[in-house]
Amino acid sequence: MIRDRATSRPQGTDFSRRSFLLTSAAIGSGMVLSLSLPLGSSEASTEAFAPNAFIQIGSDGQVVLIMPYVEMGQGTYTSIPMLIAEELEVSLSQVRLDHAPPNEKLYANPLLGVQATGNSNAMRGGWMPMRQAGATARTMLVAAAAKRWGVDAKVCRAQDGQVVHQPTGRKLKYGELAAEAAKLPIPANVTLKSPDQFKLIGTPVKRLDGPSKVDGTAQYGIDARPAGVKIATLAQSPVTGGRVKSLDDSAARTIKGVRQVVRLDDAVAVVADHMGAAKKGLAALKIEWDDGENSALSTADVAKELAEATLGKGSVAQTVGNVDKAMASAAIKVEAIYQLPFLAHATMEPMNCTVHLRKDECEIWLGNQAVTRVQAMAAKIAGLPVEKVIIHNHLIGGGFGRRLEPDGAICAVEIAKHVDGPVKVVWTREEDIQHDLYRPYWFDRISAGLDAQGLPIAWKNHFAGSSVIARWAPPFFKNGLDVDSTEGAIDLVYDFPNLHVEFSRVEPKVVTTGFWRSVGPSHNVFVVESFVDELAAAAKQDPVAYRRALLGKSPRAKAVLDLVAEKAGWGQPLPPRVGRGVSLQYAFGSYLAQVAEVEVAKDGSVRVRRVVCAMDCGTIVNPDTVQAQLQSGIIFGTTAALYGEITLKNGRVEQENFDTYQMIRLNEAPVIEVHVVKSVEPPGGMGETGTSGITPAIANAIFAATGKRLRKMPVDSAALKQPA
Repeated sequence: MIRDRATSRPQGTDFSRRSFLLTSAAIGSGMVLSLSLPLGSSEASTEAFAPNAFIQIGSDGQVVLIMPYVEMGQGTYTSIPMLIAEELEVSLSQVRLDHAPPNEKLYANPLLGVQATGNSNAMRGGWMPMRQAGATARTMLVAAAAKRWGVDAKVCRAQDGQVVHQPTGRKLKYGELAAEAAKLPIPANVTLKSPDQFKLIGTPVKRLDGPSKVDGTAQYGIDARPAGVKIATLAQSPVTGGRVKSLDDSAARTIKGVRQVVRLDDAVAVVADHMGAAKKGLAALKIEWDDGENSALSTADVAKELAEATLGKGSVAQTVGNVDKAMASAAIKVEAIYQLPFLAHATMEPMNCTVHLRKDECEIWLGNQAVTRVQAMAAKIAGLPVEKVIIHNHLIGGGFGRRLEPDGAICAVEIAKHVDGPVKVVWTREEDIQHDLYRPYWFDRISAGLDAQGLPIAWKNHFAGSSVIARWAPPFFKNGLDVDSTEGAIDLVYDFPNLHVEFSRVEPKVVTTGFWRSVGPSHNVFVVESFVDELAAAAKQDPVAYRRALLGKSPRAKAVLDLVAEKAGWGQPLPPRVGRGVSLQYAFGSYLAQVAEVEVAKDGSVRVRRVVCAMDCGTIVNPDTVQAQLQSGIIFGTTAALYGEITLKNGRVEQENFDTYQMIRLNEAPVIEVHVVKSVEPPGGMGETGTSGITPAIANAIFAATGKRLRKMPVDSAALKQPA
């Protein structure tokens, strides 16, 4: 069961990412265990307090976990509770989830420093804190039972939601002990289970949110229906920076169900009784736009600016050895230019936000990956204190980074200023695709030098593109660099004795860029793995063998490469115009190798027949989630490789809906095999790994099938067409 917490909680003490303390308080007859990152007293408080992420155990014995992460299909609302349940010795059926309210100091992801779900690190961030929370709760409950019985806690153990006195078999349920445990001092240190003691972690567990999604009771942001809500949809300026020049809404106001038309500086919204009336009203509007200074820009202008940037000096991301000296002595030199397009998110759940703006309070219903950002921006727009903005966060029908942004809520609050009562703003698919925050357009100028044996002795890459981090979290953009833009381009698994990588930040005027499932690695892994394949071809060596020879410093990378080659049947014969391509990566804390088997028809159309992947993501919490996430990421990335491209003409996005921004169809989906390397290392990231590695595997497979190298995506079928 998943519940929403509507109210914000008081701010905590100064945040410390290296500190962890569990504090508790009696609430009624139950015990509240607060997972709190700020430092605090080692004694349990006797007053109620606001936790960061807390376990609540009432007299009924049910555990309530306040989730600092959001569920958008990735399985977080199953895997995170598994950590708590494992250490607390309860079944998952005893755990109920509440969405965490916005509170940066209490709920910040310890790896990000902000309250957000993204970067494939919910499990990485929660691995130790959540287990410590469960273990501390367990230790205190055992101590409470031992105190009641007057025995040594060492002869008591937690089991199935109760404490057992081993010599006599006496048992007390957690609910019976909650109030007493709340009064005990918090242990300074607790013992976590070792991997050989895990009962739940590592086992396949069905999704806790599955039943409600199947029977329709699951509540997404778009399902919010506060009493008296009106529905609004809108038209935004088709050109970034444009404005409404004139508006004739007379026809729209005559449509049955239309209540009002709201004119903003750069958008017009129609408010109605239902979506049908709102859409009809929108279609009846006569809007004249002032396109502004970006009306003449196109995709070619963006690419030209990026290309010019790579001819100059960029910010140095990494230097190893002396590239220029090594390049001068190279027996073979290889150069290439790679480009990747803007990409939209096109989430299944349409973008939406419901707002009820009152004189002294603003209430918001939505699904968002970074609710503190929404709260702060809404407060600014509404002219209210932050604590007067109440956020109801919901399940998310696809995020992919799109819902890390507050732009939808900002717009909805602006509209709500003109509406008496709650209003739900829903973006049509066309408005969503044409006003997304897109994955950046990337341009790489890359070269390498090989010795007489064909091994790389020099590697040089200068790439240009937008920095999403610089806009989203300016303090993390330093010296012209950020970790997202460079991940996958530096600190490579390969043994390159001389390497030089530069990045030039160039922000496009015509669109705003945003996080897109595997932002930096979705670009960098494509370029690196495609170019390594080019080096193997130049050296006249097998692509897998070539990579393997460069992995002396990375045994985990070598292990996944060997496993994927074995499972994919690498080297076995294939029919004409069918090829296998490989990719290897270390990104988001995980190692992944993929082999794509691709068929290229005579007309140039491409079908991805089979994808085999081998993953080392450290300790696996839920094997089902690992498999589902890899499958999902591969489908998402395959869609981008085959079809994904946002283009601009006269300042306008040309794509509108799924007819022009195509998704992969069920009959096009490849067979996907997932193989896992067992590991006791801490968990790595999962949500974005499959996406970042599939595009180069497909491109390399196309080269194997046709001899044609694709350095610009998506796939150009015309270039692959077989001559008559």
